[in-house]
Amino acid sequence: MNRYGSYKPSYIDWVGEIPSHWEIVQPKYKLNRVTRPIDDDDEVVTCFRDGVVTLRKNRREDGFTNSVKEHGYQQIHPGDLVVHEMDGFAGAIGISDSKGKSTPVYTVVEPDDRTDLKYVAYLLREMSQTGKIESLARSIRERTTDFRWNMWSVINFPFPPIEEQKMISDYLDKKTSQIDSLVDKIQKKIDLLKEQRTSLINHYVTKGLNPNVEMKYSGVKWVGEIPSHWEVKRISTLYSQTSVRGCGEEQNLSVFRDHGVVRRDDYENKNVLSDDLSNYKLVNAGDLVLNKMKTWMGSLGVSEYRGIVSPAYYVLKPNFKFFSGYLHHLLRSKIYIDQYGSVSKGVRPGQWDLSYDEFKSLKVLLPPVDEQRNIYNRLTRELDFNTQLSNLESKKIETLKEYRQSLISSVVTGKTLVIEDLL
Repeated sequence: MNRYGSYKPSYIDWVGEIPSHWEIVQPKYKLNRVTRPIDDDDEVVTCFRDGVVTLRKNRREDGFTNSVKEHGYQQIHPGDLVVHEMDGFAGAIGISDSKGKSTPVYTVVEPDDRTDLKYVAYLLREMSQTGKIESLARSIRERTTDFRWNMWSVINFPFPPIEEQKMISDYLDKKTSQIDSLVDKIQKKIDLLKEQRTSLINHYVTKGLNPNVEMKYSGVKWVGEIPSHWEVKRISTLYSQTSVRGCGEEQNLSVFRDHGVVRRDDYENKNVLSDDLSNYKLVNAGDLVLNKMKTWMGSLGVSEYRGIVSPAYYVLKPNFKFFSGYLHHLLRSKIYIDQYGSVSKGVRPGQWDLSYDEFKSLKVLLPPVDEQRNIYNRLTRELDFNTQLSNLESKKIETLKEYRQSLISSVVTGKTLVIEDLL
């Protein structure tokens, strides 16, 4: 690692020592904040948490609240530094690539000859990563993350000479682009593993393990052919709904689309529990549990635990003996999840209600019990291996992201010397 020749104290807690020739300056003396009027044809520019500042339509249109009246809207130009006052703590800071308009909760700084705005953007995003922005905001106003110009423009920042700022930002652009490209390649591997996982489940639970078995039409249009010795039964013949109330002393269960039925205490992201547990339903091991508002997303599964769930869930007990592990995979396969969505009714955006009558009338595929167990065992082995591969790739991404942030931190605070040979 290249180091500068000499250092001096910066007296900035999140920076530490800086190269001796760097300045410590308040941004208000280096940056030119602007508030421009908008044009009639300006489209909305959004500052995203990954540091991209672009026309909203370039990323996505959903998930935003649109103002009926655009009071205080301001114009943004390409090359402007944009800081989201409410979301800056999470990294919503960057250089705009578009002309457009934004809400007044954005701080806009125009480029000039005094400062390289890309360097400032890297510096501010480093502040967001270290938690400095959040601590600054809350030290001024409790329980808020406002990061306004009049707050951050008067605190000390480290500023190299302008030529060095440009060298630093160009170097970081190059290195972060290389890292991001590697991350994208690894993510594509993870996505492929997910597709393979989905394909494995769909194939085994609908076609079985023997590729040479005689097939027949299942009678279910969205399933197609199945092994000729398999049965087709309605869910209502396998399960009956139960509404037995549990007691507050039972462990609380929930259903996640990625995991099925889980114990809430096993997950940090716990749902808020009601103070009144009198209507909570009892779940026994082997019961099928569905979140009726999110079944179309895959929020269902066979429980391995005894516990209680909220009234928002259907709880179904098995009517006779079968291998529930196979049914768990079958009912959570994409082919079935897609069907839940097709028979659910919209309640409000993001929520669809699956009626019990619709669910129980669906048909399921039943191999002989021994074959159900064999399918489950094969799936367990292959899915475990798939998960191991996916976890290894995910760890590579974590390592690259940690290196990326460490690199940015060391360069923008002067711990690493950037020379032209590195560009």
